[in-house]
Amino acid sequence: MDKATLLGIVSGFIMIGLSIFTQEGWQFFLNLPAVAIVVGGTLSATLINYPLSDVLRVIKVAKHTIMHKVTPLQDTIDFWVDIAKRAKSEGLLALEDVSNLMDDDFGRKAIRMMVDKVDASVLEDILQKEMMYLEERHELGQRIFKSMGNYAPAFGMAGTLIGLIQMLQKLNDPSQIGVGMAVAMVTTLYGVILANLLFLPVAGKLETRTTEEILKKNMILLAIESIQAGDNPRLLSEKLQTLLAPSQRVADDYSGEKNAAA
Repeated sequence: MDKATLLGIVSGFIMIGLSIFTQEGWQFFLNLPAVAIVVGGTLSATLINYPLSDVLRVIKVAKHTIMHKVTPLQDTIDFWVDIAKRAKSEGLLALEDVSNLMDDDFGRKAIRMMVDKVDASVLEDILQKEMMYLEERHELGQRIFKSMGNYAPAFGMAGTLIGLIQMLQKLNDPSQIGVGMAVAMVTTLYGVILANLLFLPVAGKLETRTTEEILKKNMILLAIESIQAGDNPRLLSEKLQTLLAPSQRVADDYSGEKNAAA
């Protein structure tokens, strides 16, 4: 589980809730019509803009974003260096058992094609296309959440205008003007909170996840190419380290000891 995402969403709503419910007049912030306008309007506009199948898929994407466990890239490097060592000592066929134990579909497919001695250029083309389609699917999720982040404040403003119109009908009773104005502004508040505490941050997290996934898959592709070429595992490690930021790299000397790079 990505604790940062869950912590950010939960703590954000808690802080806003505390600032509201610890003050007098918190009842004005509970307005069912305002929720209906903002949430209902946002969902309706999203369904108009995107196919239902894409919108339903986004729910799974959002769940994956929150529940996703981040694997350190160095662990990925260590895993594929071990794979290279086994291929060197036992041959490619020995890797088939490893592929059966893998949770990563992309890596499992790559190893199985390598074991089946698929031509390197064909294997690379297949994996590159899979990465491209993965990126397209993730970008769709980003676009949908960004759209919802744009719709929510707009419908919040629409709800405010509706409330103001209703308030103007009661100008003959000055005691109702303040109450009406407060209710009218609640919809804008709902829209702003949903956009900036949920929809847009989730879109941003999806973008971060996409970058991480593509980098990890590029590591796997580079590892497969290196193993097929018969490279030394130490050389493979050096190749994969180049994909990391300097502060993340680990120096692997000829004795096999690993030290954090300066």
